[in-house]
Amino acid sequence: MRRALLATQLIFAALTALVLRNHSGSLADCRMFLATLALIEAVYLIRIYREPRRCAALSVITSLILIILFAWELAAVNLKIANPILLPPPDEVFEVFADCRALMFKGVFSSLALLGFSMSSALVSGVILGLAVGRAPFLRDIFLPITKVLSPVPPIIYSPYAVAVMPTFRSAAALIIILGIFWPTFMGIINRVAAMDRRIADSARALGLSPREMIFRVMLPYLFPGIMSGLHVTLSTSFLLLTMAEMMGASSGLGYFIKNYSDYANYTNVIAGIILIGLVVSLLNALLSFAEKRLVRWKE
Repeated sequence: MRRALLATQLIFAALTALVLRNHSGSLADCRMFLATLALIEAVYLIRIYREPRRCAALSVITSLILIILFAWELAAVNLKIANPILLPPPDEVFEVFADCRALMFKGVFSSLALLGFSMSSALVSGVILGLAVGRAPFLRDIFLPITKVLSPVPPIIYSPYAVAVMPTFRSAAALIIILGIFWPTFMGIINRVAAMDRRIADSARALGLSPREMIFRVMLPYLFPGIMSGLHVTLSTSFLLLTMAEMMGASSGLGYFIKNYSDYANYTNVIAGIILIGLVVSLLNALLSFAEKRLVRWKE
């Protein structure tokens, strides 16, 4: 544990020293980059304090991030082996978070609002309809083959038609995300209901439960852990579809932020946008894991 911690601290110190040397000790030119390094260090130390048994894994992850940043700084500033337009110095990229913070906050809010509506609509409708179809063998025999055909179709293929028929681009983007999440959720719920142990259903019927009680007190609790576990994949898929949809003609959002600056070859802002998307997805996954631990007790 001590060796892993010491190695990570040495890499952190070397990177900090390199950045200060390249900027002649001036903090004004690299303030956001140094603030990012300090944040990485703080998160690393807090995680080790709270989860000491994961010290080795956390140290490797943090060291890899710091090594990538070190190589980036060295290649872009010291060795100058990269095209400064395609690979700008890291201090310029991280400075974008301060210079464009208002536009970034607007993009995050716009994307999360669209993502929240689309993802919740797809999940709720997929679970409800999946339960209804999964409980009826006749409906299952009809809809499951149809779902197996439609589910693998990439939702982005529908985008030209969705843009043509929907009243606004935002509604077209929402439709693309809903289609991308609904079919896998719908098919997954049907299969889980069909695979449910018959003894559970027979025991519930023997207790005289009504159809409503059967759904809310037996089936949904049975399906809930699987739904929560699948939300991580669903979230990643949703964000992928969201970003692709926003890059096709939106006027706001994270995908629009990247597409707008890439059109002007401003790759400094493009890289900052990519980093921002990674941070937002990581934060959402962390919140999802936190909620999963609280709601699904059997995982503790």
